[in-house]
Amino acid sequence: MTKTPETEQKPLLSIRNLTTAFATRHGDFNAVDDVSLDLFAGKTLCLVGESGSGKSVLSRTLLRIEQPGLIRSGQIILHPSESDARRVRPGTIDLATLDVKGKTIRAIRGRDIAMIFQEPMSSLSPVHRIGSQITESIRLHEKISKADARDKAIDLLRQVEIAAPEVAIDKYPFEFSGGMRQRAMIALALACNPEILVADEPTTALDVTIQAEILDLLKDLQLRHQMAMLFITHDMGVVAQIADQVAVMRHGKVIEENDVFTLFREPQHSYTKTLLKAAQSSDTPSDRRTAMRERRPIGQPILRTVGLGKKFPLSSKGIFKKEVTWLHAVKNVSFDLHAGENIGIVGESGSGKTTLARCIQRILTAQDGQILLKDTGGRETDLVGLDDKALTPHWRDMRMIFQDPFASLNPRMTIFQIIAEPLLLSGMTSAQNRKQRVEELLDLVGLPKSAGERYPHAFSGGQRQRVSIARAIAPKPRIIIADEATSALDVSIRSRIMDLLLDLQEQLDLSYLFISHDVGLVRYFCDRVLVMYKGEVVEFGETEQVCTAPHHRYTQSLLSAVPIADPTRRDDKTRFRYHAPA
Repeated sequence: MTKTPETEQKPLLSIRNLTTAFATRHGDFNAVDDVSLDLFAGKTLCLVGESGSGKSVLSRTLLRIEQPGLIRSGQIILHPSESDARRVRPGTIDLATLDVKGKTIRAIRGRDIAMIFQEPMSSLSPVHRIGSQITESIRLHEKISKADARDKAIDLLRQVEIAAPEVAIDKYPFEFSGGMRQRAMIALALACNPEILVADEPTTALDVTIQAEILDLLKDLQLRHQMAMLFITHDMGVVAQIADQVAVMRHGKVIEENDVFTLFREPQHSYTKTLLKAAQSSDTPSDRRTAMRERRPIGQPILRTVGLGKKFPLSSKGIFKKEVTWLHAVKNVSFDLHAGENIGIVGESGSGKTTLARCIQRILTAQDGQILLKDTGGRETDLVGLDDKALTPHWRDMRMIFQDPFASLNPRMTIFQIIAEPLLLSGMTSAQNRKQRVEELLDLVGLPKSAGERYPHAFSGGQRQRVSIARAIAPKPRIIIADEATSALDVSIRSRIMDLLLDLQEQLDLSYLFISHDVGLVRYFCDRVLVMYKGEVVEFGETEQVCTAPHHRYTQSLLSAVPIADPTRRDDKTRFRYHAPA
């Protein structure tokens, strides 16, 4: 570890040789293996690594949250500070020695160390109002009246920039958007002015614009309260924007630790270099795609949408006459997809990206416009209005890869059965032919033939997505719709999946509709990009032109929020939030 001014100061929390293990029938599995770290007042330590590296287990061990894992060795030392008068006992406290259900650790949780979880909807009680959850935490640690606790809760909601906090305090979590729920979670974590804040992937499920706002908010609150922050993430762009120190975890061990500028400039471990290379390369056009375009130019249009529209009924009212309020999820969308082309569809949650994709594939039926699919003979067919029987051959031409590879695979079917199912539905009745085709597909996506005998739970997230890709390409489609197909994956796995899709495109002559909220991925993968806002297309053009010189203010807003995986450029961009004209 490089010597920094922080290492001369006294840390608020010291982790020394900590090992947390899970008992298995083959012996202990060390999810956290001999880890030593320090957290300092007013500083952010980013803990990075892929899924399964031990990051979240470490965070839960710090707060002694009850779990199957047990501390086998090491110390978690909470040092005394100016707020020592609030402590349940004076002097240093080794949290590793405390009873997980005891009074001491319960007094420390929330007051000295607080935590922000990844998914606020599952962390907040759905049956209690936001205000009651915050006031309960306040009154648990402070002897104040209900009225004073409510006033403090309103002030906390105001600090985290929730509009009209006097009204918001009486709402339930389901009445908040994702970004507002995360803000409420931050207010809950700050309820008792903790000295240490643990943030476990707090922005992973959020849109890039909301993520930027939450990161700014956390940094501002940290400076205001001089908290030490342990920020857990797998996004190196986020690390570059907020970290003071960075610790890289792999297989339960910290393999590298340094200040953020040194680590990005001179990474020592090969794994750190891989993470940085994957993060930095995904923000530029793919060399693989550029070379492929020289060998195989983009062809003629094979899919067109003309004035496509989809609306959903929201409410009806009136005693004698029914009046329906409609939500226009997709409104007057027109574009064309060429043979061998990749079109990116970007926008925030609720912009209509997924609804558009489902209309194109006829999972949903559009009320307006046309979906014109050209067959190999050059004849166009309007898919709007066709019944299921007439759609069957066209569904073979357009296949979908879903966001969550685990949820989209049947856990009771083997990998062979999952991949073979579309072949059977397409009329391949010969068991021998299906077996041969599945083996070919497994080889195409980089999985061994033996994988066909196993079930989805036996594979990692990246491997499961490869199975999803094999299933999608099984009936030899011409168009693949990838709906956030890499958002659930770690950055290095994401890079490999993107390259796999490009390789398959060249081999199988595929065209992609690539739906994402990650502008960097779209820039890496796509030839053109379509930007959606509240159901409408606000900008459509060549990817590089849109990403380097966007015309619409909303596109500019999206691009200004994308974190750059370079700490020396963290102050380069001016970020702003787009507000549609009234």
